Amino acid sequence: MKSNNLKGSLILCLTALIWGLAFVAQSGGGELVPPLTFNALRAYIAAAALYIFYKITSIKKEKHFFPEDKALKKQYLTAGAVCGALLTVSVNFQQFGISAYPPGAAAEARSGFITALYVVFVPIISLLLGKKANPVIWISVLIAVAGFYLLCFSGGVSGIYTGDILVFICAVCFACQIISVDKYVGVTGGIKLSIMQFTVVGILSTVSALIFERPSLSNISAAAPQIIYLGIVSSGIGYTLQTVGQKYAEPAVASLTMSLESVFAALGGWLISGNTLSPRELIGCTVVFAAIIVAQLPEIARGRKEQAQS
Repeated sequence: MKSNNLKGSLILCLTALIWGLAFVAQSGGGELVPPLTFNALRAYIAAAALYIFYKITSIKKEKHFFPEDKALKKQYLTAGAVCGALLTVSVNFQQFGISAYPPGAAAEARSGFITALYVVFVPIISLLLGKKANPVIWISVLIAVAGFYLLCFSGGVSGIYTGDILVFICAVCFACQIISVDKYVGVTGGIKLSIMQFTVVGILSTVSALIFERPSLSNISAAAPQIIYLGIVSSGIGYTLQTVGQKYAEPAVASLTMSLESVFAALGGWLISGNTLSPRELIGCTVVFAAIIVAQLPEIARGRKEQAQS
């Protein structure tokens, strides 16, 4: 059991690394390709990669992607549309935010840690929707506010970047998207819902890009490595590793390990892009990470209790 848990932890750590480095790819690719076009391309590649994964791993080897039952098919389409629309808003706010950071602003680290605040926002939004929230969440909120202040307000109000605000909105949108996924995933299954979501992101981002952007084919070609990484490695391989890792690791360990995504984003920005944080910003990142961990404590405790009872 312990060896399986270690195996799962290592796989999930690799997953967190892949997802953390995605922020570096987004930052680099965003310098070449406009956000909407960039997200449309990565979404189509991600949908294709996940569809291949679905066809390979599907136990039932279904003839059709959608169920034949009309009522169930309608639920599938609703799930894909709702979750896909929320994901579209989330990833585009994130990409616009990352692209808005000035050179040397450590975009990868800042966007990585601010995005990770969705972990704190999920229970808050759930509370607004009528669900009960553990009192611990309010502790995590206070810690998150302190961390966000240290990270983003180093020079007072004038010290906050436009990118910080856009990525903060992205984190709230991601929280809404996660709640919607939780509502629909029991109907569609995780892999099918992901395929539908990315397809919707591709379509909506393409329509928006045709209206608002004029991308250069040469720049798209130059950003191909980043787009392919995000589509195949981050989405396709990352999703596969997450699925495998969670089969072996305990839920508590899995949750904490995948939280390292923001840490790897900061490390990737430093090692690959040469972006560094000030001591105050580093403390802010650490405090935000602490808030993320605290926000997960009730779920971790519940998972361990259920495991002990089984």
